[in-house]
Amino acid sequence: MVSENSNAGFIVLEGVDGAGKGVQSQLLLKAMQNAGLDVILTREPGGSPGAEEIRRLIVEGEVNRWDDMTELLLIYAARRSHLVETIWPALKKGTWVISDRFADSSRAFQGVAGKLGLDLVERVHHEVLGDFCPDLTIILDLDPEISLARAGARGGKEDRFEQKGLEYQSLVRDGFRQLASMTPDSRKLINASGSIDEVNRQIISAFNLHFDSTLSPTQ
Repeated sequence: MVSENSNAGFIVLEGVDGAGKGVQSQLLLKAMQNAGLDVILTREPGGSPGAEEIRRLIVEGEVNRWDDMTELLLIYAARRSHLVETIWPALKKGTWVISDRFADSSRAFQGVAGKLGLDLVERVHHEVLGDFCPDLTIILDLDPEISLARAGARGGKEDRFEQKGLEYQSLVRDGFRQLASMTPDSRKLINASGSIDEVNRQIISAFNLHFDSTLSPTQ
């Protein structure tokens, strides 16, 4: 749900590492801008100066540097900063927000794959964020073998979660699918195995259906 007195919406793209969230977030941003909407694109972990500092602790370094509970608490510290400094002020001004990841990543990564359980993640979530949630979550669904190959080709230092391997990423995928089945009205599962244009069209269709809108796919 969005902030009171705001006509803007909060949209999140989720999925396993390497599913294409970065590219598709940029395409959705462009489509919304082309439609004349005031919109920003942000990301998690990160999205504010303080949260970006925490991001490096989470996504870089040795795979076992944190246990799952420590990961969860670090991510929610970053998420609180992200909300207070970026998301809530934008929504209050009437600016739409697209985020590359949000709370469903904690549910899928630490809750399901990390075996902390969804109930524990929900308790932490409620204490930090209350009842705040996205208007629409788009989950890019992709075979983890393909997604890990994509992520590996991308390179860079932010590969700590990819280092956890195929079994872990498969559990993450299962977690996202479980979440999508729980609330299909607000969480849309998108087949991300097609071309960039095909996935973009699916996302635009989901956006238009949910918000009764007429966005056009990005050319």
